[in-house]
Amino acid sequence: MCRCIYNFYLIRIKIGIIRMKKFKLRRGYDIKLPGETVRTIEPFTLPNRIAFKPTDFIGMKPRLLIEPGDKVKIGTPLACDKNNEKIKIVSHVNGEVTEIVRGDRRVIQMIVINVDTDQHEKEPEFAINDLNKNSIIDTLLESGLFFNFVQRPFNKMANPADTPRDIFISAMDTAPLAAESSLILQGNESSFQKGLDVLSHLTSGKVRLSFKPEETAFSEFKNCELYNFSGPHPTGNVGVHIHHIAPIRNAHDIVWTCSVQSVIHIGRLYETGILNQEILVKVAGSAVDRRYYHRTVVGAQVSHLVKDLNENSRIISGNVLTGKQIESDGFVGYHDNLVTVIPETTEPEFLGWLNPGFAKPSWWKTFASALLFPNKVRTVDTNMAGGHRALVINDIYEEVVPMSILPSHLIKSILVEDIEEMEALGIYEIAEEDLALCEYICPSKTEFQQIIRQGLDLIEKEG
Repeated sequence: MCRCIYNFYLIRIKIGIIRMKKFKLRRGYDIKLPGETVRTIEPFTLPNRIAFKPTDFIGMKPRLLIEPGDKVKIGTPLACDKNNEKIKIVSHVNGEVTEIVRGDRRVIQMIVINVDTDQHEKEPEFAINDLNKNSIIDTLLESGLFFNFVQRPFNKMANPADTPRDIFISAMDTAPLAAESSLILQGNESSFQKGLDVLSHLTSGKVRLSFKPEETAFSEFKNCELYNFSGPHPTGNVGVHIHHIAPIRNAHDIVWTCSVQSVIHIGRLYETGILNQEILVKVAGSAVDRRYYHRTVVGAQVSHLVKDLNENSRIISGNVLTGKQIESDGFVGYHDNLVTVIPETTEPEFLGWLNPGFAKPSWWKTFASALLFPNKVRTVDTNMAGGHRALVINDIYEEVVPMSILPSHLIKSILVEDIEEMEALGIYEIAEEDLALCEYICPSKTEFQQIIRQGLDLIEKEG
């Protein structure tokens, strides 16, 4: 009898029933967009140009270590942080620096590199020492992979001097047209496990991996705590996972976050000793005809990926909620694995407010589309359908935020710079992406994400 009970529990442990916690969230909203990608992966190709954008690393004050015309190799430092010179942007290709793009006050916006066709010349091998925190941090700083970590609170680049309470990895992206984590993982299982092993030495707590119940490929990994989340967007956001698993209590309660692709890069470095930042990028959206997954490298030029672009299109590095608009000769962001292309429109719709809205996607029940066919996929464009208006306090925003947060009250407290109220309303728990849906459904056209960024910068400065 005892033997039977033992075998029963052993089986349950193996299939993850006991050690895996499950969360089913109801609040949120899935924006169903046309232009989904066929699950076809194009073979790896190198772009002619790549770029590093220091603006992708919130909190970094870059100082250049190279000039236009300099030859660089894999592992060559390109820039460092003025506040900590050990934090470096490192080239992962052989090539030549062709352009340094600067913005206002000569702030460095972009470092552009022409990529050599021969990428095997003197590939450096990074010293892989014992798996202890200090040696791992040194290796990640030297290779430039330390930028894979993002710190919460404040949603900025991590500080190598900190020891995070936990490290969170979201293996589920619920944003519109998001890349599938299972495809990113495919063929990289050993590197991902090695990455988890490395990450486990960096935290005083646990490495926490969250994924969808149907993504069974992630249920076999070790050296981490496993969690299942299901529900509409933003259920896949790592901030939502932190809130439900182990909430952030104050400004000094530090956790790090990391993407699936980043864990693979770290694991690959520790498997081979070579810096290899190959990634899988998804091209999607209704304004591009050729939609597919493409194997390339971090920072690839978008013209290398997007073919057959329709006229009057907007290219977004990332998703439609949180991504950044780029030009047709622009570059994919460091943390992005999605390029979205949607129709661009500048013309207002004549008497649009009289239209019953049979073809308009909407969260609100004032359009016929939301009442008759709420799950139908509908084309969207960039039309704002109105301008900014006064923000009215109500509870609509809470319906798309699966967290114990009062979004409109928090936004008000940020606008009046009430630090104590911001803390009481949970600003340490959120990042811009967590309230992106509030911005989408807002009848006042309030820039929630921009205001949250202002609040995070303010409270960090005052703290």
